[in-house]
Amino acid sequence: MKVVVLGGGVVGTAAAWYLARDGHAVTLIERHADIACGTSQSNAGLVSPGDSTAWASPVALVTFIKSLYKPDMGIKVRFNLDPHFLAWTWRFLLQCTQARANANTEVKLRLAFYARQCINALQEETGLAYDDKRKGILYFYRSQQSLDAGAKHMGYIAERGLKIEVVDRERLVELEPGLAAVKHQIAGGVYSPMDQTGDSSLFARGLAELARERHGVQFRFKTTVTALDIEGDRVKAVLTDQGPVACDAVVVSLGPESSLLARKIGIDVPVYPVKGYTATIPVDDDKGPTMGGVDEDRLIAYSRLGNRLRIASTAEFAGYDRTHRPADFAAMFRTAHDLFPGAVDESKAVLWAGLRPMMPGSVPVHGRARYANLYLDTGHGHVGWTMACGSGKLTADLIAGRRPEIDTTGLLYRN
Repeated sequence: MKVVVLGGGVVGTAAAWYLARDGHAVTLIERHADIACGTSQSNAGLVSPGDSTAWASPVALVTFIKSLYKPDMGIKVRFNLDPHFLAWTWRFLLQCTQARANANTEVKLRLAFYARQCINALQEETGLAYDDKRKGILYFYRSQQSLDAGAKHMGYIAERGLKIEVVDRERLVELEPGLAAVKHQIAGGVYSPMDQTGDSSLFARGLAELARERHGVQFRFKTTVTALDIEGDRVKAVLTDQGPVACDAVVVSLGPESSLLARKIGIDVPVYPVKGYTATIPVDDDKGPTMGGVDEDRLIAYSRLGNRLRIASTAEFAGYDRTHRPADFAAMFRTAHDLFPGAVDESKAVLWAGLRPMMPGSVPVHGRARYANLYLDTGHGHVGWTMACGSGKLTADLIAGRRPEIDTTGLLYRN
């Protein structure tokens, strides 16, 4: 079949790879000049089943209220009267019961486990290099109270298959010598050895090149999707500013723009953009962390990507605004200097802000939507890098009519 994938982030690129490997003639359409220039360009670098807890929960309202008077909180909301934001917020609040939070967390964890298997199998198959480390991730806490709460919180997903170790500060520094200078500021942490790290943009661009070389995937860059040409219950072609592209099937992986296209054809895909910020800083081999980590009290994550330190923070509801100012990174740099003294020269940092495609329940959406040959693979929020390969493989299985390797309960689109 002629399959057109819309979106060249890590999610769309992974879908294109698995579809082409199945023997389909795949064309990927991307509005930027290259792969991974939007949402996938920069993130915390964490491939993390340990970060599978749904955002929507009974404590979500408390976190939101704190964000109103604590400027350094990782959650920020710009109030606006956008009806789509208001509708999304209402749906988010409906997901904030403990029952829904547990159900959504279990679905996310199932997909994250599967996706981790997929990405590692893909690397073994291809030899793809993307500054990855399989050393686990440390989630650490600055007070005993927050450590106890965090360990209980992580215990829920540990009961469902995630291996964890609750560690004191001595064991924490044994695992991560880079934190030795500040160990007395840290009460302890939760070590998740099943988590790993890597550069999503390096991965996506490398995979795109392999997809072109090995499976003939065609890429149309600097091409913006404007609409879909629909006849009856099928999409005939993707309409773009560079002309139509005929298709037998379409996969929508447009990240935060997925809902904008869906609205044009009467499909309700409640994806809303959540803005995040990152800084990428060169570091010497003997400085900084050796593995990924999350300062849970300050909601700041980081990864060691080769000779670079990637720091990420903030979930800001600001519509489709991608701008940033130096002040947006101040708390991030303070924490980096605190944790890794002498390792961070912020004058050399590459600063970035981008949008994560968030669903109200934190669970991405897959499968056929309204039309017989239109498929969704979107809404991964802050864990698109974690879930990309699992979602791509699932999408390829659905289009092929195969029984997926993963239980699809809770993952498929419902009209």
